[in-house]
Amino acid sequence: MVVIVSSVSSDSHTWNLVYLQLAIEELGHRVINLGACVPDELLVDECLRVRPGLVVVSSVNGHGFIDGMRLIAQLRARPELAETPVAIGGMLGIAGPDGQRSQNLLRAAGYTAVFDDGARMPAFRSFVEQLDVSVNA
Repeated sequence: MVVIVSSVSSDSHTWNLVYLQLAIEELGHRVINLGACVPDELLVDECLRVRPGLVVVSSVNGHGFIDGMRLIAQLRARPELAETPVAIGGMLGIAGPDGQRSQNLLRAAGYTAVFDDGARMPAFRSFVEQLDVSVNA
C-alpha cells in the first residue's frame, strides 16, 4: 500500500513525520513523506496524483484540530478522494482535556481515524494493519 505522510500547513516539525514513515515502512508499506508545513492544496494534489491507500496527517504544534478540519473538508470535497482512508494524530489542540469532543468532531468531518497526543503507537499500527487487511481482502 502507498501511504502519504504529511503535516498540517502550520506545523514545521519533522521528527514526527520521520518516525511515522519508519513505522509504516516497517509494516511493509511504501511511504511518500511530504514533510512539514504542507499547504492543503499540495496535499490534495498529491493525493489525486498518487491515489494512496492511506493518508496520515500529523501535528505537533497544537493546531492539528483547526488545520485538520480545514484539510479534511478539502480532501472530502474531491469525489476521487471521498473514500480514501485519512488518519490524523498528534497534539491536535491546546485547549486541554477537550480531547474526546475534538476527536468526535474530526471523525464527523471525515477522518477515518483520530489519534490524540495520548494515543500509543500500537493503536496506530493496529489501525494500519487492519486497513491493509481490508484493502488486500
